[in-house]
Amino acid sequence: MKLAIFGASGRTGVPLVKQALEQGHTIQALVRSLDKLKAAVGTPTGLEIIQGDAMNAADVAKTIDGCDVVLSTLGHGKNSSRDMQTVATKHMVSAMKEYEITRSISLTGAAVSVPDDQPKVADHIFGFLMSIFAKDVLADAKNHAEVLRQSNLDYILVRGPRLTEGDPKGNYYIGLVSKDSGTQIARADVAQFMLMQLEDDTWVGRAPMVSY
Repeated sequence: MKLAIFGASGRTGVPLVKQALEQGHTIQALVRSLDKLKAAVGTPTGLEIIQGDAMNAADVAKTIDGCDVVLSTLGHGKNSSRDMQTVATKHMVSAMKEYEITRSISLTGAAVSVPDDQPKVADHIFGFLMSIFAKDVLADAKNHAEVLRQSNLDYILVRGPRLTEGDPKGNYYIGLVSKDSGTQIARADVAQFMLMQLEDDTWVGRAPMVSY
């Protein structure tokens, strides 16, 4: 497939790009810094790097044009706008509808809850801490999720707890927040799961939690 990837130079985006290329996909990746992504993955065949900003609708549309699926691992940085994820997602949805692309796979945090979740005490504590110390990030994550829910696209909102570095285990919990979900997962496993959703309809329109 031809994939549009946003957040490609980030700590989850890099393993996503590497694994996608290993699987034979081609990629159009939007990044603010060409050098940062090149330093992480090189200049492999099948990767087109587009320099721009996900807050810019034209840059987002250029990245999505001609692709089959849109994936986002966008996260807040030091200089990010408070509504970065929400605005970027609105641009993605608009471009996807223009180019008749239906599947969106987007990463967010475990603190973004859904009605069927059954959070443990640890989950409540984590959500409370996020609401105090990362209020704007949490609000943006929730708003970005709502944009996808209202989009009428075949979206999959992948939720992850604390993301760690290291090799993928390939074996992890998939489901809702519950007594069986954990508190961490490697970014490489998150990337693996996101790529598994390219053609799997199991979680379309839902928000699976992946964790150890």
